[in-house]
Amino acid sequence: MTDPTWPTDERPRERLLAHGAQTLSDAELLAIFLRTGTTGMPVMALARHLVDEFSGLRGLLAASRRQFCEVKGLGTAKYAQVQAAMEMARRVMDEPLRQGDPLRSPEDTRRFLTSRLGTYPHEVFAGLFLDNRHRVIQYRELFRGTIDGAAVYPREVVRQALEDNAAAVIFAHNHPSGVAEPSQADISLTRRLKEALGLVDIRVLDHMVVGHGEVISLAERGLM
Repeated sequence: MTDPTWPTDERPRERLLAHGAQTLSDAELLAIFLRTGTTGMPVMALARHLVDEFSGLRGLLAASRRQFCEVKGLGTAKYAQVQAAMEMARRVMDEPLRQGDPLRSPEDTRRFLTSRLGTYPHEVFAGLFLDNRHRVIQYRELFRGTIDGAAVYPREVVRQALEDNAAAVIFAHNHPSGVAEPSQADISLTRRLKEALGLVDIRVLDHMVVGHGEVISLAERGLM
């Protein structure tokens, strides 16, 4: 039971300890992270304001340094904290793919790619380069573009795969709109890359499209 003598700003922390982090709202989690509010704005009010201002935690975490620091009550120190927290979360997600074991399931791959690509405000095309046992050699972000798309050059992809001595590759890119449905251009690009890499005996295992909360596999759709 919440002690009414505790400061209001402490209560999200108390609820977390009593019931678990999963029971807290986005604003309550953010309030614990921020720790303090600003003059005239308690931390819970500030947290709610930020969630509204950035249309949710995803928007806040994806904000540029300039956008983040423009908000009263935030600054470079809190921006650095956010970036460090995000990187820790990414590394936790990465662990199943950094242990030297073969990829065990599409879900491990989906979680990894979501942690890497899920918050970008622009389109990024990436590759997971694998050895002949499907162990990850390297994850590389190969091309970046505007929200309208990224120019992908098969010759550069082939060069990188050969440089990494890859036997197979899984491609991925994000849709900043949040809709993961692959376009006809995505399908055509995948087939061009598969053909180009096939000439040097490198297999394309999949191409995954990352949206907000959803990752669609072209291989599972039979679109390879």
